[in-house]
Amino acid sequence: MIDNVDRKILSILQKNARISNAQIAREVGLAPSGIHERIKKLEQKGVISGYRTCLDQEKLGYCVTAFLFVRTDDRVGSLTSAKQLAKIAEVQEVYHIAGDDCYLVKVRCADNQDLGRLLREKIGAISSVKSSRTSIVMEIVKEEGGLPSLETR
Repeated sequence: MIDNVDRKILSILQKNARISNAQIAREVGLAPSGIHERIKKLEQKGVISGYRTCLDQEKLGYCVTAFLFVRTDDRVGSLTSAKQLAKIAEVQEVYHIAGDDCYLVKVRCADNQDLGRLLREKIGAISSVKSSRTSIVMEIVKEEGGLPSLETR
């Protein structure tokens, strides 16, 4: 389904989604029109699901990142609580996990008071949530949204 040229294109786009087809073509060794067609096919297949802009969270007033381990009383296999958690603006990621807890949730807040309000007023308002444990990030050492080494697979 995906050949090595597609993997190279995806790797390049992960690093810079604004790069021109002409520049990708130079790096890959194809014509820009060929790159355009390949990217369109990757989008149509759903391999490329969108393009994002990376923002500096602290410069925009989001100084607290935290991970929440959330336990709910959902039935096994139900994602009802996950869907409710995902609707909260401060929630960036929701993972259904195995173990004692049901979900791992990544949130961004302005400060600790904002985090407290989020826990009390939004997450606590979800009736199926039974408990949560919060780990506050002290410093982000590495944070990437892309996949590792697409070209070597």
